[in-house]
Amino acid sequence: MNFIKSVFRFLFRAKVLVPLTILVLGGLGYMQFQKKAEESKADRYRTVTVDKGAVVQRITANGTVNPVTVVSVGTQVSGTVTKLYTDFNQQVKAGQILLELDPALIKANIAQIEATLRSAEASQRLAESTLKRNQELVRKGFISDATLEQNTRDLDVAKSNVSQIKSQLDRERTNLSYTVIRSPINGIVIDRKIDVGQTVAASFSTPTLFQIAQSLEAMQIDTSIAEADVGTVKSGMPVKFTVDAYPDREFVGTIRLVRLNATINQGVVTYNVIVDTTNENQMLKPGMTAQVSFVAAQRDDVIRIPTAALRFKPPKDDKEDKKKKDAKAAEKKSETKSDTKPEAADGAAKGTPKTGGSEARQLAGPPASGGSGRRGVGTVYKVNEKNELVPIQVRTGIASNQHTELVSGEVKAGDELVIRDLQDKSKK
Repeated sequence: MNFIKSVFRFLFRAKVLVPLTILVLGGLGYMQFQKKAEESKADRYRTVTVDKGAVVQRITANGTVNPVTVVSVGTQVSGTVTKLYTDFNQQVKAGQILLELDPALIKANIAQIEATLRSAEASQRLAESTLKRNQELVRKGFISDATLEQNTRDLDVAKSNVSQIKSQLDRERTNLSYTVIRSPINGIVIDRKIDVGQTVAASFSTPTLFQIAQSLEAMQIDTSIAEADVGTVKSGMPVKFTVDAYPDREFVGTIRLVRLNATINQGVVTYNVIVDTTNENQMLKPGMTAQVSFVAAQRDDVIRIPTAALRFKPPKDDKEDKKKKDAKAAEKKSETKSDTKPEAADGAAKGTPKTGGSEARQLAGPPASGGSGRRGVGTVYKVNEKNELVPIQVRTGIASNQHTELVSGEVKAGDELVIRDLQDKSKK
């Protein structure tokens, strides 16, 4: 009998205690789950603090380092290079001989022209003596005046031939002097395009033999900027730039000229900007690529919004997407019904799709922040006490890579703005 009572007592206790234990454990598990969910929600967004300071807007571009003055030395005559007197990186002076071409053909032409000239001069002397002799005969009446006129004409032709041949001789002698190539300026040879034994042909265009830089102590950077930034670039503006050869050193320069001739490439308009810089230690070499930075504008002691906050876009919400789809479905359904109604009700039926489209746009909400909207207008997001995103419309001024000037908006120094959603799967 006692055994039966003990069994019933155990079953009663188990019937009460087991559900109670399950209930307590479930409650503790739910509380732990809620706590982890709240902690996960609290740590969902990464934020950056708004502060006050300077905002420097820079324009960056790539350019090429070149000497200020470069002279291309060519030749006006053809020939084979027989002697070479200079090489790369050598200093030369104005008038110094750089190379010589083979003058054999030109000297042969000169000898031939000189022989032709002597023959023409002999013909001229014969014409002069004949005219002088016939003048005496005309005075004595032995020959007619027509013969004298013919002799005068022969003398003029002989003189003309002599003048023409002398011009040819002068031209060939000039060409002979062109076989010796001299430096036109004081400078340094930065390029040599020929070697001894190479034949140079100058039939159609002047070939380039050397490139001589007048000086490497002053250099210039040829760079291009977009038309949207050309209004902020002025002559005399300071410039900073770096080159790959010295990544840890920053060079300085000054804008000399913004050329008016625009370059259009695939619809993109750019303007050439010339930057002057010094090169006293010869660190900058012709042809180097320079990363140029112009200070377009600067604001001191202003409220600065992190530029990343303006680029932040909230993640897509599944409920929001469902509302958009329902709105589009309703709009399409309204359009289908409007086609079946009489023409008298056509005006009323056509109003439904327009309203549906407007509602869809309202459900979609304002455009995403960052690049959307008018220039200088954007949207940033704060997180409220419930860890929900709160959009704030702001008007901005100048911007750098890190900060953007705040012109107006319900944002103050010390506010935390969202720059990233750590749970946004589309960003992973």
